[in-house]
Amino acid sequence: MKRHLIEDLRSRLKRNQENEKISNETLESLERKVKALAEDCSNKKTSIDSLKQRLNVATEEKSQYEQMYYKAKDELEKKDLRLSNLKSKMIETECAMTELETAASQQLHGLAKQSGQALEIVQKKLLLTNDKVEEFITFVKALTRELQHSVQELRTKIKQAKKMGEVRACKKGLSQESVQLAASILNVSTMDLEEILEVEDDEETAKTKMEIEKDKEWLQYIQKLLEAQ
Repeated sequence: MKRHLIEDLRSRLKRNQENEKISNETLESLERKVKALAEDCSNKKTSIDSLKQRLNVATEEKSQYEQMYYKAKDELEKKDLRLSNLKSKMIETECAMTELETAASQQLHGLAKQSGQALEIVQKKLLLTNDKVEEFITFVKALTRELQHSVQELRTKIKQAKKMGEVRACKKGLSQESVQLAASILNVSTMDLEEILEVEDDEETAKTKMEIEKDKEWLQYIQKLLEAQ
C-alpha cells in the first residue's frame, strides 16, 4: 500500500512538475506577449504623438491656406471689378477712336485735296522757274561769249594803239636821212622798214596767245558752272 501511495505521489509530483513546466512556459509566453504588447503600445503612442503633431501642422496649414484663399478671393473680386471697369473704358475708347478716325479721315481727305491743288501750283511755278533759269543760263552764256569777244577786241585795240604810239615816237625820233640810211643798210625800201617797225615781237605775240587761252579757260569754267545747276 505504501508502494502504491509512493507511486501515486510520484505520479502527482511528475504531473505537477509537468504542469509547472507548462505554466512556466505559458508564463514566459505571456510575458513575451505582454512585452510585445507594451512595445506595440509604445510604438502606437509614438505614432499617435506623430499623428497629433502632423494634425497640428495640417491644422495650421489649413488655417494659412484658408487665409490665402480668402485673400486670393478678395483680390480676384477686385481684379474682376477692375476688369469690368477696363472693359467699359475700352468700349468708350474704341468709340472715341472710331470718331477720331472718322474725323482724321475727313481732315486727311481735305488736306490731300488741298495738297494736290498746292502741288499743282508748285509744279507750275517750278516749270516757270525752270524756264526762267534756262533763259538766264542762255543769257549768261551769250553774255560771257560777248564779254570775252569784247575783251579780246579791247586788248587788240589797246596793243595796236600802244604799238602805233611806239612807231610814231620812233619815226619822230628819226630823221628822214636816218630812215633812208637804215633802209639802204637793210637793203629794203623805206615803206618796208615802216612795216617792220609795226610788226609785234615774239614775246608780245606769246603773251597775247596766253591771254586768249586764259579767256577760253574762263569761258569754259563759266559754262561748266551753268551746266551744273
